[in-house]
Amino acid sequence: MNIAIIGLGEVGRCYAAPLHAAGHTLLLCESRLSDAAKAFTESAGLAVQPTIGAWLAEADIVLSCVTGTTSLPVLTQALRFVRQQAVFADFTTASPKTKREGAALAAEASVRYVDTAIMGAISLNLVRTPLLIAGTGAASLHDVLTAAGAKVQVIADGKAGDAMSLKILRSVYTKGMEALCVELLVSAEKQGVRSELYHQLRDIDETPLRDFMDMLVRTHVIHAKRRAHEVHDAQGELVAQGLPSVVLPGVSMRFQHTVSALERSPLPVEAPTVDDAIAWLLANPSAD
Repeated sequence: MNIAIIGLGEVGRCYAAPLHAAGHTLLLCESRLSDAAKAFTESAGLAVQPTIGAWLAEADIVLSCVTGTTSLPVLTQALRFVRQQAVFADFTTASPKTKREGAALAAEASVRYVDTAIMGAISLNLVRTPLLIAGTGAASLHDVLTAAGAKVQVIADGKAGDAMSLKILRSVYTKGMEALCVELLVSAEKQGVRSELYHQLRDIDETPLRDFMDMLVRTHVIHAKRRAHEVHDAQGELVAQGLPSVVLPGVSMRFQHTVSALERSPLPVEAPTVDDAIAWLLANPSAD
């Protein structure tokens, strides 16, 4: 199969090597070859095109491994040459909105677009870095990359933009937890209770993540007022330890928004499900 790779930075080289080893014909494009890219292409005996052009018409699959800011310009250029029904996989960090715009442009040209989100550090896991993909060409891309050693998950019934949305939402969770855990464990260590803290959080550890998250959101819209006071008390305790929180002021604001919204628009049900809670929160996004 003919596979074009536009951009030979870390991501492009990561997939070029195993795809080449798997026997595919590579069509490479890079305007400024780094030393690492030059070493790879010379060792593999591969030519490199300096610009996008008519040579792209030979590609069955195109991997766009450029920066997020150039996602749409590169796609727009490529669509002038890519043949109909070819697969165009956008590996960039462009926003979900940009990925959706890209998919629409590709559809107009009868090209199958794949929103491809890299869900880890390429530098650590190379081709085994998990990929999350969605779009009209997802199944074809999955088969080719999986055969070359990649770990690829196709979002069932997913559309372009979904993969990047989930990558960003995962970051909201993991980075938020990271910041919270920094404050939590530093405070616990200062008080000499870090080992016991792990024990006291064991019930949370033993609860399935989805159940725990749903429970928090479902009960948040019922108990926000009481919990806002608990957040205030926790902030005061960290200040007393000489460890003022950066995270909890934002948490306090989130709770206060909910309290204010509840005063203006009470819950329509006494015992909301998580779906009820999320629907109400969407209808009352950030009341003061």
